[in-house]
Amino acid sequence: MLKRCLSGNRMLQKVSGEPGLPRLKGQISTSPAKNAYKFTTPLATSVRSVFSLPTQAQVVICGAGVVGNSIAYHLTRDGWTDVVVLDQHEIGSGTSHNGSGVLGLFKPSSERHFVTYSVNLIKTLQEQGYNLDFKQCGSLNLARTRDRTIALKRRLAYTKPSGLECEWLDRHEIKRLHPNLYTDDLEGGVWVPDDAVADPYAVCCTLASLAQRQGAKYFEGCTVKRIITDEVPHSQIVPRVTEVLTSEGPIKCEYFVNASGMWARNVGEQSSPKVRVPVFPAEHFYLHTYPVMEALDGLPVVRDYDSHMFCLTRNQEFIIGGFERHAKPAFDYGIPHNWRETLKGDYDQFGPIRGAAEHRLPLLREVEYQPLVNAPDNFTPDGKWILGETPEIDNYFVAVGMNGNSLQGAGGAGQAIAEWIMYGSPAKEMLAFDVRRFIDLHNNRRYLKERVREVVGRHYEILYPGQCEYRLARKLRCSPIYSEQESQGAVFGTRMGFERPLFFDVTHKRGDPPSQMPEGSFRKPAFFDCVREEYQACRENVGVIDLSSFTKIEVKSVGFDKNRQFDAEEMKSAGNQVVEYMQKLCSNDVNTPVGGVIHSGMQNERGGYENDCLLIRRTDNSYLMLAPTTQQTRIMDWMRRQITADACVSVTDVTSMYTVLSVVGPKSREMLSLMCNQNLSFHGHMAKEINIAYASGVLVLSFTHMGEPGYTLIIPAEYTLHIYNQLMKIGHDYGIRNVGMMTMRSLRVEKFIPFWAEELDSSVTPYEVGRGYKVKLNKEYFIGKFALMRQANQGMTRRLVHFTLDESFDPDEDIWPWGGEPIYRNGIYVGNTTSSAYGFTLNKMVCLGWVKHHDGKVVAPEYILGKSRFEIDIAGRRYPANASLQPPKMHVVRMDGFASYRPKLRGIVA
Repeated sequence: MLKRCLSGNRMLQKVSGEPGLPRLKGQISTSPAKNAYKFTTPLATSVRSVFSLPTQAQVVICGAGVVGNSIAYHLTRDGWTDVVVLDQHEIGSGTSHNGSGVLGLFKPSSERHFVTYSVNLIKTLQEQGYNLDFKQCGSLNLARTRDRTIALKRRLAYTKPSGLECEWLDRHEIKRLHPNLYTDDLEGGVWVPDDAVADPYAVCCTLASLAQRQGAKYFEGCTVKRIITDEVPHSQIVPRVTEVLTSEGPIKCEYFVNASGMWARNVGEQSSPKVRVPVFPAEHFYLHTYPVMEALDGLPVVRDYDSHMFCLTRNQEFIIGGFERHAKPAFDYGIPHNWRETLKGDYDQFGPIRGAAEHRLPLLREVEYQPLVNAPDNFTPDGKWILGETPEIDNYFVAVGMNGNSLQGAGGAGQAIAEWIMYGSPAKEMLAFDVRRFIDLHNNRRYLKERVREVVGRHYEILYPGQCEYRLARKLRCSPIYSEQESQGAVFGTRMGFERPLFFDVTHKRGDPPSQMPEGSFRKPAFFDCVREEYQACRENVGVIDLSSFTKIEVKSVGFDKNRQFDAEEMKSAGNQVVEYMQKLCSNDVNTPVGGVIHSGMQNERGGYENDCLLIRRTDNSYLMLAPTTQQTRIMDWMRRQITADACVSVTDVTSMYTVLSVVGPKSREMLSLMCNQNLSFHGHMAKEINIAYASGVLVLSFTHMGEPGYTLIIPAEYTLHIYNQLMKIGHDYGIRNVGMMTMRSLRVEKFIPFWAEELDSSVTPYEVGRGYKVKLNKEYFIGKFALMRQANQGMTRRLVHFTLDESFDPDEDIWPWGGEPIYRNGIYVGNTTSSAYGFTLNKMVCLGWVKHHDGKVVAPEYILGKSRFEIDIAGRRYPANASLQPPKMHVVRMDGFASYRPKLRGIVA
């Protein structure tokens, strides 16, 4: 039945233009688009006449767009044929119906793997005889400014070693490849010959047809009304999908996939518990010319980033599109049933992009245009796809948020979701696209509507590393001391919606307007001196870092009433429950006495990190866990999934109940002692609950996250402002300073401390990052133990290495490394940097990075430390680097070196 949907046999009728209307050169015609189509008969009728809705299926997919069809195709191709695909309208009638069809490979590696697979899949289908209008015409990625040149050359440097063919061209070489371009104002550009274009609607329909031939059943005009789960109220067990209620009847199923594009957020609300799917449609425009001789199909795709414009050719037409700096949210009050009729071409909104296109291709000033197409598409809060199994419901998958080009990632996303469903876990690292990177605020409709105005344009912006924070939808999650930090010159960034000081402006005075991030740079940042002063305070005096955004989770045995008197046997049993659970999850031995503090990883079955955390044993039957900020949803989900039905253990997110202040530096003990009148000399890593100033119940840890001597204070939120004010008052004579996340980065990179999502993810093991000493293979079973035992015996195929650039690198003049730079050993590519910072004690630029053996062998220490010449490529220039597998030897001032120092008291604080 779906043959009518295929290119070449679609049974589609072109809508003819109205006769008699004048077509003026350089103006847009008012007649319907030449490439608009309508179905001659409802496709849904034919499909329903062949199949009746089954009462059960293994997999139900909601949404027959290109992503949903890709998932169905990959499942059925690999033998999972009991698949039902539902669409409220017709196949490909949503955002997959329009689109540029551009397949761009010149992207960060996490995206490039998906797009590469999409290109190969579409190319293979074309070679098999399907008319998908696929052409590998290449692309020209243009630079008009010096900073854009640096941005493209940085990407060129780390893309080339991956095997993708790409090269830098000057303006004359660009002109030879695309004679229609105006190039006099260009610095140059990157040529990517393997970039391609295809017809997104043809691909969508072909995948649907193939999936149906392989066993999938399609039902159009069928709306999902409700997703039913086996939810048990107040249970710690994650509920599971059991049934889908539709307009045509119920279907019992094992798996449900929400691939419903613009409607995905609404579908997410049709279940209990509700599923967060933070997407929002923005108006997205395409302008087609009428056929012209100059629009040869082999011309490269043109991306003029600095003008936010792209242009391609298809069917002898130029197609102009772009990503506006200030986008328009679509559908203020929900998506109407007749949504296509409600959208009009906004010529004022699209005007700057059209003007940029006519500047870059002057011949467009003389051509005839078809009506402007308004084809809204889904965008996410961070501009990245949303993929994976949801934390709210087991076996409920999401594949949405394709951000203006659903075709580009559809092949790779479809394969990834299909493999995840079939094998129970993703086959590749997908942290950047994980649906669990969000919390409730990200799904707020007002938040999404505001954020989408900005996120569209960021696709073509120059995103200076660490210096390009979002402007809109801010100040939502704030520390209790946010206003005080702002008055003292804090420049904020966001992580998980939480406002965190990046650095403090040394020129700011109380009463001045809030400090702002200075203009971005790929070289020495404008805030360098601010970071240096904060760094020196941490090394020589006292620094205060607000880490309140950290995830905080309470883990305890349930059914344990602290108000009732328990005998020793009951206490031991309750304690054993939570200890056994945590011992299974953690690779370190966490059976520490009450008050003990343990740093541990939580591994998956492959030995990779699922979490990097700090555990405090609060009582016999409870722990408090500190974890990275971005883990708030992800690790809660993972931990809940490890709770068995007979386990009496609960995990509770208490992030908002506490703030975390890290007080670091050699004078921190003396200063804090004055505020609590207690001895703060701890034996090892321990925690004490003490009173600080007038506040009670403050948990003090003899541990910091950046390797400096000091303490971490976990404070009930209502006491935070009082304690902070007292810290700053008493600390005045100790040289106390506010410290931001940029300084924390410098401290930890210099000391070779790996962090989550930069060095650590689900594919990285403790041995690879030098943390094998924190893995206790001699304890009882823990998740990942057998994989780590194998690696301990067989060796590692990659290692995290500490690099310092030599004197040939000038930090005042040269382009800095910011992460992702390729690493060369004796002239051969062996890996990439992960993070970098200037080391103020070493007085050198420091990079952390992965090194693999160039022959795929085990990486022995001699491979790193022997006769090797390492270089790091920064935007095309290679700098010699010194490698080490150990943290550098740095002088550390002990806290007890200041025992005799007594400052002037400034008020009673204890």
